[in-house]
Amino acid sequence: ALLPTEGASTGCATMMSYGFDPYISSWSPYHGAAYAVTDSIAKIVASGGDMKKIHFTFQEYFKRMTEDASRWSAPFTALLGAFDAQMNYGLASIGGKDSMSGTFEDIDVPPTLVSFAVDVADAKNIISPELKASGNKIVKFTIPVDEYDLPVYSEVKKLYAGITKAIAGGAVISAYALDEKGIAPAISRMAFGNRIGVALEDSLLPEELFLSETGNIIAEADPKKLKEIKVPYRVIGQTVKSPEVSYRKEKIKLADIQAAYDRTLEQVFPTKTSDKDTRLPDVLCDASSVHICRHKVARPRVFIPVMPGTNCEYDSARAFEAAGADVETGVFRNLSSGMIQSSVEEFVKHIKDAQIVMFPGGFSAGDEPDGSAKFFATTFRNAAIREAMQELMDKRDGLVLGICNGFQSVIKLGLVPQGKITDAQEPDAPTLTYNIINRHVSKMVYTKVVSNKSPWLTGAELGGVYVNPASHGEGRFVAPKEWLERLALNGQIATKYCDADGNITMDEYWNVNGSYEAIEGILSADGRVFGKMCHIERKGDHVASNITGEQDMKVFESGVKYFG
Repeated sequence: ALLPTEGASTGCATMMSYGFDPYISSWSPYHGAAYAVTDSIAKIVASGGDMKKIHFTFQEYFKRMTEDASRWSAPFTALLGAFDAQMNYGLASIGGKDSMSGTFEDIDVPPTLVSFAVDVADAKNIISPELKASGNKIVKFTIPVDEYDLPVYSEVKKLYAGITKAIAGGAVISAYALDEKGIAPAISRMAFGNRIGVALEDSLLPEELFLSETGNIIAEADPKKLKEIKVPYRVIGQTVKSPEVSYRKEKIKLADIQAAYDRTLEQVFPTKTSDKDTRLPDVLCDASSVHICRHKVARPRVFIPVMPGTNCEYDSARAFEAAGADVETGVFRNLSSGMIQSSVEEFVKHIKDAQIVMFPGGFSAGDEPDGSAKFFATTFRNAAIREAMQELMDKRDGLVLGICNGFQSVIKLGLVPQGKITDAQEPDAPTLTYNIINRHVSKMVYTKVVSNKSPWLTGAELGGVYVNPASHGEGRFVAPKEWLERLALNGQIATKYCDADGNITMDEYWNVNGSYEAIEGILSADGRVFGKMCHIERKGDHVASNITGEQDMKVFESGVKYFG
């Protein structure tokens, strides 16, 4: 994650990883702790971090201690193993937490010492694990071990330093820290992302594909730069165009491998309620005219209200500032009646000074009571705030944008689709409810612009497909048939969920919350209020840089340009 900075940009990234192998720890708590530390380092190194900057924090969890002296040996030997690894790596732990209550009747937890490694790095050196292109070599870096099967720490440091240098120099372009499951699962995960296949070397023995390899790293290397890798490695395969993994005479399609991978926990944490893949008609609304601002300003001012639980105000402010606007944020303080009254007065002033009000994402008031955005809706139905909002819309050609929790806010206020704050949300009005799988969804999502009847969408391509992060538990758009028909007829359906090729679909893999008609965003009748679920504000240098596809819908730029 990029280190957050206010009013400036940075390439400084924070990193965090964990290491723990329950099988090694059950065999030997000493080895388990040593390899937990090594594993957490390996994951940082495989992502482009420098191990010399790492610090640790440990989480320990052991069976309940009793008068039986033998039970005390597990935590004692685990701590010794971790301490030995720290001393030999020359890296310190900055704290930790322990629990000695891991026993229920006659059932004990395995000896558990989880190592969390934290680091800082230059974002330009960070790499992701998915394979990048065909024709590259797959290499394996193996840590040396001694006669007791413990890492030779001095040599591991040299190996990891060489990998870090190879990543910074561009010789290694993707990498993955191996674990107890071995090469085969790791290669498969690397191949899933971009559907790039792998041909493994025949020289690999079958048993090598599934050996426990904690601490070792496999990497995708540029064949033209192999000589720049100055530490020992072994070539174990190469990337190929065909989306499959091949080994000797065996070939398995990536789709089949991923289906097996996903199937493991599907019954426990279902990602779909059905396998229906209903494609919807691709109907675009090309508006003959878009609302024109009569109150031009050189540099519009944006007001972003912040409620307890809001967490997207910084990204939203940065996006508007980059587009050329001035931004004011106001925090609603609710610890006393005096604070509430003062916050109302401040919100009214900010709204009167603004041309744009932007409702940001987050979990306002913890999405309580009774669902998301109720705190926002209650606050903005205050008579003074409501009057200021109506004056903004009626007399100053103002704009309103709501993203994620902000979309929940504007729809419950009535700003979409009615274009004004209503006394209460009508029982049959469009709304947002719990995702169809009844759980939070967090993934990159494709949406298609199906209407340009809005100042917010003048910079977007009609019919264009954009990919942005979705992160919500209540994002499912629902509405009666009459409302759906009215919104479509008026060109108020702005964006719809689609697949990577732009096909609008009810398939829950793409329509992640099961929205009616795959609707992701809607407009007010005149297009000046826009609400959508996906986080278009999460953009910038080094953000989602490994995601293919267009990410910038130019919404913020379009909103600013409207006033120019």
